[in-house]
Amino acid sequence: MNIGIIGLGKMGMAIAKRAIQHNHTVSGFAPSVETRDLAATFGVTPYESIPDLVTNLPAPRTIWLMVPAGEITRSTITILSELLTAGDTVIDGGNSYFKDSQAHSEMLESKSINFIDAGTSGGLRGEQIGFSLMLGGKQELINSYEPLWEALAAPEAYAYMGEAGSGHFVKMVHNGVEYGIMQAMAEGFELVKSGPYPNLDLQQVSKVWKNGSIIRSFLMDLAYEAFQKEADLSSLSDYVDDNGMGRWTVDTAIEHAIPAPVITDAVFARFRSRQDESFAGKTLAALRNEFGGHEIKKK
Repeated sequence: MNIGIIGLGKMGMAIAKRAIQHNHTVSGFAPSVETRDLAATFGVTPYESIPDLVTNLPAPRTIWLMVPAGEITRSTITILSELLTAGDTVIDGGNSYFKDSQAHSEMLESKSINFIDAGTSGGLRGEQIGFSLMLGGKQELINSYEPLWEALAAPEAYAYMGEAGSGHFVKMVHNGVEYGIMQAMAEGFELVKSGPYPNLDLQQVSKVWKNGSIIRSFLMDLAYEAFQKEADLSSLSDYVDDNGMGRWTVDTAIEHAIPAPVITDAVFARFRSRQDESFAGKTLAALRNEFGGHEIKKK
């Protein structure tokens, strides 16, 4: 197949390289000259603007978006809606909010332009082992891209989810689950490190846990690799960012009155990681001192 990719960052480049490895033809656009030059070394035909990319793609055109969710995705789809023609297809492979994808589908459909939301998971390892793809849109259209999904996905790692927005909805919930699993792992490793046996080797613990145990997983494989690089992680800050998908998962759970306490707590734990010090913690210490005379630790 012949696709154009807008956004050739880490994930966009990995998508492009995997597609090319499976004999698909890839053109691309990125704002950075350096990124376009790098993409060219992997077999991507780079263009200096979105109009140039669209003009040089054979009809019916297929554009894969791999840009940040939110305003950048919205503005890019708006630009494409003016450049593409009936029968062309936009595939949003980024981490867009599923309600945005519903709106994008409706807007493009009014111009007879197709839309697929492709929730994409697998991280940077996806280039080697294949990605996980959660696909939303019209099923007949999605079926027509079978050769592309087979090229990009790991074995048995892509599926049709439902109407437009459902692919990004399932990916959003996936990321919420990921938050919870990672938080449990982080707490577990802290307990191992700081519990009654302070000299335990985290490399050995994670090696055993990742091989044959009930909690073995890809994330545990990555924990083992992280501890191999630095056993005590002493060079790292405990500041943890988030891309918004955990928040959207919690918002959706609240909207539908579905309890999700583990995911919610994991999201708030990330917020706590960004505080140099917590006023809430100071308040707790002061209250304990007031009612029970418990000692307060001064700076």
